[in-house]
Amino acid sequence: MEKETARATIDQSRYKTQIMAGGHQLTADESVENGGSNLGPDPSGLLASSLAACTAITLRMYADRKEWDLQKADVSVLVTRDRAANITHITREIDLKGNLSEDEQARLLVIANKCPIHQILSNQIEIETVIV
Repeated sequence: MEKETARATIDQSRYKTQIMAGGHQLTADESVENGGSNLGPDPSGLLASSLAACTAITLRMYADRKEWDLQKADVSVLVTRDRAANITHITREIDLKGNLSEDEQARLLVIANKCPIHQILSNQIEIETVIV
């Protein structure tokens, strides 16, 4: 079973949050419109960033292993929430640069859907919360 730990800490700041993950420090915040200082991405932006980064890394790893001419992969992710319908829609756009055949591009699309974060978001998720 794979495990990943992230810790988020917030004090009385509105809403600057320090995150530690994998030995790295990140800052999350809310936009000025939502009462924050816009010092980092909001939680939805972090979720979108996670899928975008995982997709790009997965594509790079696969193209490198196949020795394909993928010069650049630009991945954009948009997370849209319809609170009334309780639906979250994620749109991911991938722009591939390089000398890639149509078959290689089609295979990279399949591989994008195999990135670990895509798999997590596409399968059942259980969240257990406890107060310690």
